[in-house]
Amino acid sequence: MQQGISVIIPALNEAVCIADTLESASYIAETELIVVDGGSEDRTVEIARSRGAAVLTAARGRAGQMNVGARIARGDVLLFLHADTRLPQGFSDEARRTLTSPGVAAGAFSLRLDAEDWPLRWIERMANWRSRALQLPYGDQGFFLKAELFRRLGGFPELPLMEDVEMARRVRRCGRIAISPLAAVTSARRWESRGVLRTTALNQLFLLAYFLGMPPRRIARWYYPKSKFRTT
Repeated sequence: MQQGISVIIPALNEAVCIADTLESASYIAETELIVVDGGSEDRTVEIARSRGAAVLTAARGRAGQMNVGARIARGDVLLFLHADTRLPQGFSDEARRTLTSPGVAAGAFSLRLDAEDWPLRWIERMANWRSRALQLPYGDQGFFLKAELFRRLGGFPELPLMEDVEMARRVRRCGRIAISPLAAVTSARRWESRGVLRTTALNQLFLLAYFLGMPPRRIARWYYPKSKFRTT
């Protein structure tokens, strides 16, 4: 029996994005919206509450924030969403359809970036190829799975970075990760602020370092050189 879908959003100073993200998740009446704030100093919490989300607070760190949200979630499907990512229409039915496919343990949406620069189309193609060929979606694609499986796996590993990669590795032991043709639209701000080539090269370098066994905390210090870590 369907119990609904819980959308869990870790946030930190996301007043610019959070309203649009929550609106994209509100098309389905039975959707449960949970925002877990890591100590925002802007209007993130106020906006989230005004949009009907349950708002929790937790220590800063995306993995831990998502785990806190999952603990109170009532849905039989959990969908973890970055605060600057908008879901496609029909996301709930699509998530359920995906999870009922034979051999599928989890799923994610395709990636689309919200800027028109042509290099970003290349980034989208590469990300969608990686997701499908390697069954390795990132958190900015919206990651969903049955609540029962999530809890059986013990939730997200409490890492300062690469929690989505490690979670995907654990889920793949239980079944396939399917990528929906429907696209989640993610802010291109990281690529725009840091440069497309630089951001892409660093992302691949950090991923390689992780697979070679470098501690995630050390990678996080490179990724977030001006702060301990962020959530988006």
